[in-house]
Amino acid sequence: MVYHIPAMPEKSIEGLNIRPDGIYVDATFGGGGHSREILSRLTSGKLIAFDQDEDAAVNIPADSRFIFLNQNFRFLRNNLKFNGISSIDGLIADLGVSFHQFDEPDRGFSFRFDAPLDMRMNRDGSTTAADIIRKSDESDLSGILSEYGELSNSRAVARAIVTSARIKPIVRTGDLVSAIRSLAPVRQEHKFYAKVFQALRIAVNHEIENLKEMLLQSLEMLNSGGRLVVITYHSLEDRIVKNFMRSGNFEGIEKKDFYGNPEVPFRVLNKKGITPGEDEIAVNTRARSARLRIAEKI
Repeated sequence: MVYHIPAMPEKSIEGLNIRPDGIYVDATFGGGGHSREILSRLTSGKLIAFDQDEDAAVNIPADSRFIFLNQNFRFLRNNLKFNGISSIDGLIADLGVSFHQFDEPDRGFSFRFDAPLDMRMNRDGSTTAADIIRKSDESDLSGILSEYGELSNSRAVARAIVTSARIKPIVRTGDLVSAIRSLAPVRQEHKFYAKVFQALRIAVNHEIENLKEMLLQSLEMLNSGGRLVVITYHSLEDRIVKNFMRSGNFEGIEKKDFYGNPEVPFRVLNKKGITPGEDEIAVNTRARSARLRIAEKI
């Protein structure tokens, strides 16, 4: 089974503008695809890779220039400094879920399997998707589904989940699908389930908070001229990355100096982002929602 196939690998690695003696970070190691490409372009440089999922360790390359950290990328700065690194020349982050996580039934990320409703990227984490459903009232669930799944009928979906959970605890992916099946639009069932599962996954793993922390710390750690390369998979995280690259904040508010000149930390290299071509999507359908954004620190 393939662990993961990165979206737009050539363009994303090109976006790093790798120096052979530079120091780089792969913030989402996964199957190691990006890391191997970076290492192939380094001579005396160094690569530090992060992944909070211990399963990713099976993909670690035997290379003295490589450091693997089984850590969440929200702890970027402290981990780099602990390893004697005060600044970096580039960082790449391929957000979302790896093929491995989606395709391992017991991880509970996919509605394709009847499995424990888990969704933890770090299996040492204390809260599962089943725990969130058990502990949340209708209002809390509706907020999660609306904000993280961008569901227009989040209140109705939350009500269906809470009502079903009163009759029988929702502890498996199949329980959740059964609870919301009647609300799934005809011929759009998979898209609907995907949004519900996405919302719970984001909540379980604190993905938005972690992303914001990583972006802020990457700005601090990047050298002038260093590149920030991020691949997003849904509009919520893409909006955060786009705003941060354009303005240095998550609201997208452009600050100006005394003379009215914009004060921005990055030079955005692809304002609309890059999306995969038809040929790539034909061989990697999971890349269809990917968007690549590249910025250079000023």
